[in-house]
Amino acid sequence: MSNEKSDYTIRLAQKKDLPAITFIYNQGISTRYATLESEYKNLDEMKEWFMTRNPRYCVIVLEYDGEILGWASLNPFHYRTAYDGVADFSIYISENHRGKGLGKVLMKYLEDLARENKFYKLVLFTPNHNESAKKLYMNRGFRIVGIYYHQGKIDDKWIDIAIMEKLLGNNPST
Repeated sequence: MSNEKSDYTIRLAQKKDLPAITFIYNQGISTRYATLESEYKNLDEMKEWFMTRNPRYCVIVLEYDGEILGWASLNPFHYRTAYDGVADFSIYISENHRGKGLGKVLMKYLEDLARENKFYKLVLFTPNHNESAKKLYMNRGFRIVGIYYHQGKIDDKWIDIAIMEKLLGNNPST
């Protein structure tokens, strides 16, 4: 996969990638912008998470010259079979590589994977104050469907969560 500056490789994650995935995820926790998770994860916890994945709910990594710069995953939205066509997702970019369009690259790839895996809709929940994430998703055709007010607390401060969705292969505004 390429852009104007560099050639990136996007591939399915492997166990050997877990130290980098864990490191990047913990960076996301530390910023208080990417997740309401407040406790850092250790490698054993991330191995356990990774082992619960299946091909439909895959994890991908974006790397350049052997360095993992970001990762993303398709996640179950709900346990009821009525929601089998809906996936939640996660995207995390290494702190040193944010703001370079890598989230957009991963998002495009993730949408293609979701279609291949028979998902008709992607949904996400992001802290409402994370304007850069909301802008990325809206530029990819997502729409805000609501706000969960005071959904959780980080550092004793209430956080509102934006709920967003995109119908895959359809106009999301219909």
